[in-house]
Amino acid sequence: MKGLLELTHSTARKNELVLSSEVSERLDKVLLEQRQKSRLAQFGLSPRRKLLFTGSPGTGKTLSAAVLASELKLPLYTIVLDNLITRFMGETAAKLRLIFDHIKQTRAVYLFDEFDAIGTQRGATNDVGEIRRVLNSFLMFVEQDSSESILLAATNHPELLDKALYRRFDDIIQFEKPGQTQIKQLIENRLSAFETGRLSWDEITQAACGLSSADVTRACEDAAKEAVLHHDANITTEMIIKAVQRRQNGKH
Repeated sequence: MKGLLELTHSTARKNELVLSSEVSERLDKVLLEQRQKSRLAQFGLSPRRKLLFTGSPGTGKTLSAAVLASELKLPLYTIVLDNLITRFMGETAAKLRLIFDHIKQTRAVYLFDEFDAIGTQRGATNDVGEIRRVLNSFLMFVEQDSSESILLAATNHPELLDKALYRRFDDIIQFEKPGQTQIKQLIENRLSAFETGRLSWDEITQAACGLSSADVTRACEDAAKEAVLHHDANITTEMIIKAVQRRQNGKH
């Protein structure tokens, strides 16, 4: 399995996630069903465990995978797609089989990140035979998988995915860029060491609209460094807005 799976023992906690109430509720449902899986089994029911996360970069898909793993006290394995997909016919499918054998033997959270690399539509114009075979193999392995592991596929490009994939997942969760409430929460979380009582939140949240959660957090860090190094750790609305605007303009 060397090079195919990257093991992480996640310590991310649920309170680190700043998500819409809908996404948060759906993740809570996954956690509850997993924690109560033996109770569900008494009634012939299975917990959700095959999940597709969609949404633009930096919206919390990978962090949510880490949180699910740590909350359930499971290891997190990320599938290294660069090492999975090869030029040689049949080799990739054989590697996929190894991964699904591991999924069966070792209960964990398994993350197929940038999943569109595997899940591209079979009729796509740039389709190559090997990718089609990989997708067909993946569909077969997912359908046959009856392990206790949690399978997560994450993509920034759901429109590229083959429609047959959607039927294989128990739940499809769409991650959105943060709204003004989430933006304020992200900033307060990141700047908890600073005095933020005098900040003009309306101005800041409006300026940050359209940024991903990751970009909001990085803008806060930029403003915090500016405050610490040049202004005796006094952070201002102007500093945050300036840092946010740099992110909006793609100037980091």
